[in-house]
Amino acid sequence: MGRVALPVPHLRAERRLWQDGKRRVVGVDEVGLGALCAPVVAAAVLVRPNCHKIPGVRDSKTMSARQREGVVDRIKVRVEAWGVGAASVAEIERLNIYHAAHLAMRRALRRIEDYDHVLVDGRKIVGFEDHVGPYTAIVDGDRSSYAIACASIIAKVTRDRLMSRLAVRYPVYGWELNAGYTTRHHVAALAEHGPSVFHRRTYARIRTLLEGDQLAMGLEGDGTMAAIDDELSAEPTAAWLGVPTPSGAPVRRW
Repeated sequence: MGRVALPVPHLRAERRLWQDGKRRVVGVDEVGLGALCAPVVAAAVLVRPNCHKIPGVRDSKTMSARQREGVVDRIKVRVEAWGVGAASVAEIERLNIYHAAHLAMRRALRRIEDYDHVLVDGRKIVGFEDHVGPYTAIVDGDRSSYAIACASIIAKVTRDRLMSRLAVRYPVYGWELNAGYTTRHHVAALAEHGPSVFHRRTYARIRTLLEGDQLAMGLEGDGTMAAIDDELSAEPTAAWLGVPTPSGAPVRRW
C-alpha cells in the first residue's frame, strides 16, 4: 500500500481576493481548543501578494514538531507581517472556549497594522465581522489556504514553546510532551497531584476529577512538542496569558 498524500495548501482563495483588489490578505488560525489547560493561542499572517509558497508548509496538525520548527522562522521572515494573540484560562472559563478562541484571533489580528480581508479556519462566526472587518470562513482552511496554514504553524509552535516554559514550573504534568492535551501521563498526574492554576476547571474532565470520579476521564492521543528557544521570555508575560495590550503600547507582532 502506498503512502497517503497529505493535502498541500494552495493560494486560490488568496488569489481571488488579490484579483479583486484586496491586496492585504490575512490568514488566521488558533490552537489549544482541546487542551485541558493553559491559554488558547491564535496567529495571524499577512502574506505578500503573488508570493511563492514555502515548501513543506501545510496544516500544522499533519506536521511533526521538527517539521514545524524547520519552517516557522522562514514563514516569519517571508510574510509581510504576523502576529500572535491569546486568551487566558480565566477568559476561557468566563466566555467558553469557542468565544475565547475568537477573542484570541481578534487579538492576533490587532497586531497586524492594516489589512483588507481575513481568511479564517472553520465555520462562519456570528458577529466576527463587526470586530475584524470583511472575512471568509473556510472549513478545513488550514489544509487548503496557504495563509491559514502559515498561521496554524506559528500558533502551534508558539503555544508548544509556551507549554515547555510552563512545564519547567509545573514538571509533573509532562506539558513539554503533551502540550496540555489529554494523554495517559497527563491524566495520571492530574489524578495524583490535582489540577494546577493553569488547568481549565470548567472542562468536564477536570470537573469530574475534582468531584472524585476519575474513572470517567478518557484519553485522546499524544504528541511530541517543540523545544524552548530564545524567542520566548523566561516567564510568560501578561500578554501571553491573554491580558489585552495597554492603550498606546506597541502591538505589532509580539
